[in-house]
Amino acid sequence: MTLTRTASTFAPPVMEARRWLEGVEFTADRPLINVSQAAPVDPPPLVLRQAMAEFAINEDSAHLYGPVLGNDDLRSELAREISEHYAAAITADQVAITSGCNQAFSAVISAITDQEDEVILPTPWYFNHKMWLDMAGVRAVDLPTGDDLLPDPDKARSLITDKTRAIALVTPNNPGGVEYPAELVLAFYDLAREAGIRLLVDETYRDFDSRNGPPHALFQQPGWEDTLVHLYSFSKAYRLTGHRVGAVASSVSLLAEMEKFLDTVAICPGQIGQFAAHWGMQNLTQWLAGERAEILDRRAAISEGMPRLESKGWRLLGLGAYFAYLEHPFAMPSDEVARRLVSEAGILLLPGTMFMPDHDPAGKRQVRIAFANLDRRGIEQLFDRLQALTF
Repeated sequence: MTLTRTASTFAPPVMEARRWLEGVEFTADRPLINVSQAAPVDPPPLVLRQAMAEFAINEDSAHLYGPVLGNDDLRSELAREISEHYAAAITADQVAITSGCNQAFSAVISAITDQEDEVILPTPWYFNHKMWLDMAGVRAVDLPTGDDLLPDPDKARSLITDKTRAIALVTPNNPGGVEYPAELVLAFYDLAREAGIRLLVDETYRDFDSRNGPPHALFQQPGWEDTLVHLYSFSKAYRLTGHRVGAVASSVSLLAEMEKFLDTVAICPGQIGQFAAHWGMQNLTQWLAGERAEILDRRAAISEGMPRLESKGWRLLGLGAYFAYLEHPFAMPSDEVARRLVSEAGILLLPGTMFMPDHDPAGKRQVRIAFANLDRRGIEQLFDRLQALTF
């Protein structure tokens, strides 16, 4: 029997990891430390929830269909914010709103690829990107990165064929955390433009980038919309994960093709989530700055604590936004390490094997820690348990 496209890809990694918790008991003096998922566990701030509740009660439109590509006010506000953030000029008709950033990626891939086309993904990759390519019948071509987790444009050039339709980057990176230098992102843009393919840049975690000013100059390039596809999510910035609000910026013609996909999947983004994203951009600038400062402080706590783990043979490969990506010191593959950590250390994290193709042995030596939901005390406890391991 021929495998279906869904059968040809792997199970959702976060859901798979949660199943490792079945039958394991955690005590009050050693509760579970869950660093498996890169999503806020707290709800939106109260003032935003109150505004959302009033909108849901008082506005009939909160419960109706809206435009497939998103509400005009949110598209306009996001275009303004992108223009300001990247020191460029973006118009509302170059922006679309989607039901989460994963849907934005899926819609773009559906609009630019045919069966058996190819998309280049640096590894370690964001697993949902790989999963969608599998299910779309598109071949994911892995681009291995070095110890710095930064992809090489020259290596990418050697992978481009007449089937290549795009290169997909994630910065700040998931799972690696690294922030791609502006010069590197521009080099990939130039490569994509030269090859006549798209450059997808997923910037879901841009609000927690440690750098000030525009993280790259892609929006400043003449005719940027013919090459660049910018992906974004409101989920992390305003804790709207359950409301599924993402976005894409690119050419008007590409958005028109994406509209066909979006109309057949969700018809339109949810109204309450769109309202929340718009209200957040207009009212929560200082609150978001505080969220960013807290994430950067937790990132600093990881850096400060790493010498303890390095003395035990661990290596920090990447750090930033929500993630620390480490090489473990044990003589067993990372998926086995991850499973044993649940029962023996009360830690749930994801192994590097979930971010790598099977033929690349590097994933067996790596793990991802999503630290955004741990404060400094929680990070200290995490490091205490990792340091004490005797596998």
